[in-house]
Amino acid sequence: MTLAAELLDIATRIAREAGGLALRRRLEGVTVAATKSAAADIVTAADREVEAFVRAELERVRPGDGFFGEESAATESSTGITWVVDPIDGTVNYAYGIPAWAVSIAAVEGPADPAEWAALAGVVYNPVTDELFRASRGGGAWLGEQRLAVTGDVGEAGGLVATGFGYDPATHAPTLAQLTRVMPVARDVRRIGSAALDLASVAAGRMDAYYEKGTNPWDHAAGVLLVAEAGGVLGGAPGGRPGKGMVIAAGPEFFPRLDELLDYDR
Repeated sequence: MTLAAELLDIATRIAREAGGLALRRRLEGVTVAATKSAAADIVTAADREVEAFVRAELERVRPGDGFFGEESAATESSTGITWVVDPIDGTVNYAYGIPAWAVSIAAVEGPADPAEWAALAGVVYNPVTDELFRASRGGGAWLGEQRLAVTGDVGEAGGLVATGFGYDPATHAPTLAQLTRVMPVARDVRRIGSAALDLASVAAGRMDAYYEKGTNPWDHAAGVLLVAEAGGVLGGAPGGRPGKGMVIAAGPEFFPRLDELLDYDR
């Protein structure tokens, strides 16, 4: 078994167990523990509990690996492998009972910086639908036994485009202006509320493209690998790679049409 395949097996098991824990806590009732960057940017008690569970499991089976999660302090790796974890991507959906949230776990080689790491394995798991998207470097992207592939030519109707909006009200006007520029090449737009699921949807051909500014590494680490292994094209910023400045994911035909319309610091 290759290292990537071994890491994928670990991520798959832990994502399912973590997702089950999050779903149980959701059925018991959600407690908002804190806010982060803005009043709308919430953290639930389940976010913290699920991340603690994932972290403990990874430390048990892969001691020495680094950890880079949304809800707890990062630790450096002594093995060259770092786990990038979002315990509940789509926390507002989770809090409101909207069934579009996911556990996102990626194993990357290199430092805890998306501009420098190389993803080896990634899993995005929606416990509500029991859909687990998985990918390993060179091993393809999968949903169950179905190998995933991005969409090809979107035709004259344009692409079905997913995006998101930041929590800071100051970003809303420029984000809407950007959306106005995108609409001429879009069949329609979807705002689902989970970057991880948006990227998984591009990999599965359910969306033709996704773009968003202001996401964090744990939001897109696993999803970016899914798109890459499904034959998609990725870009953004900084450095032309998905990052805080921009994440763009699409099929090869649609990507340049979308990219040229997006206003970001290349």
